[in-house]
Amino acid sequence: MTPLILLNAVGLTPRLLPFAPRLQTVAHAGWMRPLREVLPAVTCTAQATLLTGQTPERHGIVANGWLWRDTGEVRFWQQSNRLIQCEPLYVAARRRAAERGRAFRCAKLFWWFNQGAAVDISVTPKPYYGADGNKAFGITGTPEGLTDDLERTLGPFPFPSFWGPMAGLPCTQWIARCAAEALRRERPDLTLVYLPHLDYDPQRFGPQGCDMPRLVGELDAACAPLLDAARSAGARVWVVSEYGHIQVNRAVFLNRALREAGLLTVRRGPFGENLDTFTSRAFAVCDHQMAHVYVAEQADTARVRETLLSLKGVARVFEGDEREEIHLRHERSGELIALSEPDAWFAYPYWLDDRHAPDYARTVDIHRKPGYDPCELFFDPQLWWPKGRAMRRLLQKKLGFRTLFDVVPLDAGLVRGSHGLAATESQDRPVLIGDGSAPSESELPMTAVHDLLLRELLPD
Repeated sequence: MTPLILLNAVGLTPRLLPFAPRLQTVAHAGWMRPLREVLPAVTCTAQATLLTGQTPERHGIVANGWLWRDTGEVRFWQQSNRLIQCEPLYVAARRRAAERGRAFRCAKLFWWFNQGAAVDISVTPKPYYGADGNKAFGITGTPEGLTDDLERTLGPFPFPSFWGPMAGLPCTQWIARCAAEALRRERPDLTLVYLPHLDYDPQRFGPQGCDMPRLVGELDAACAPLLDAARSAGARVWVVSEYGHIQVNRAVFLNRALREAGLLTVRRGPFGENLDTFTSRAFAVCDHQMAHVYVAEQADTARVRETLLSLKGVARVFEGDEREEIHLRHERSGELIALSEPDAWFAYPYWLDDRHAPDYARTVDIHRKPGYDPCELFFDPQLWWPKGRAMRRLLQKKLGFRTLFDVVPLDAGLVRGSHGLAATESQDRPVLIGDGSAPSESELPMTAVHDLLLRELLPD
């Protein structure tokens, strides 16, 4: 079996490909097709679709986060592979290989839903959490000892560059070198690699507000060690992406509107106001340009829908069976699903006065916030020397003091880029670059990637 690498260059589109000479060479040697996005066009949903060939109403990953109805908790960025309710590619490939009396080995490097995945090699970010509230950066993976060996060879994983105000190129460079090492050491049949570089500045400043040729060129250069290792190993390289970014100029606050309408309630306490999912009649779990809106009583549905549609920036609201139109009729979905206008995005804040914001709002806290918060990509410009403030907080932490890294702004107006909707032009869609027999269609649904990969790994 010829090894195959699937490189997930999130944010790459046909329009941007000419700025990536190495990846464009891969496309010229094979073929490239734009992909029609799955909704919502966000990381977890897109990756689950790529891995299963199914839409969210089947695989169950309806967003980056949703309401756990049995506990009343909103949870984002969960890593358990068991959350995917359909068979992933690596399980299907192993079964097909076994039927032919062959072995199959897969490496899953920084793709989501990594923990508990039926793969042979895995590496994923996983901090350590202390009983005193402290957090230490770290990665985890299999087989045992692999991540220690990688960090001895490559240096510590640059965790602050993976997400937060310092997010940028170093983590993508490290992951690409990690993938090259894994390919040389383990020679897996399939290597899944996630490179996030194009997901940072295009969200901060929007694609029109940043130097996209430079950013794409940096991503392309970071791929060099992996492409060199692929050539040495005789491996094939495919490239995929999840979505393109769009310029936005307004944030829409669904939860504030629901609160002002008397539908959302909070619990006040010493650490600010917290969303009360049990007593709220309705609340929105916002994720870029889509939101799941959970409504406790059916009698309130019409009023909630009317409240949402009254807001400028809300394009459509889907109710009940209408959710089938966008393949999101699933028990994890909200009773209502809202989509934004293309130039808008949904911000999660539910407090009406920033003085009462919860303490986590000013920190990078992806698991506690009941919604996605791109403000975490910024240092608060209202702070004097915010990086110095962060360094002081780090020193306090190392000295044993409990402290908050409260450097994140509350101003959603800083955010100029988003994603989540289907692109209006084919040039702005995600891409699939492959080799071998080219598909006859000029554009493919994202659900087609699974079968194309399976066919190339283990032909009939």
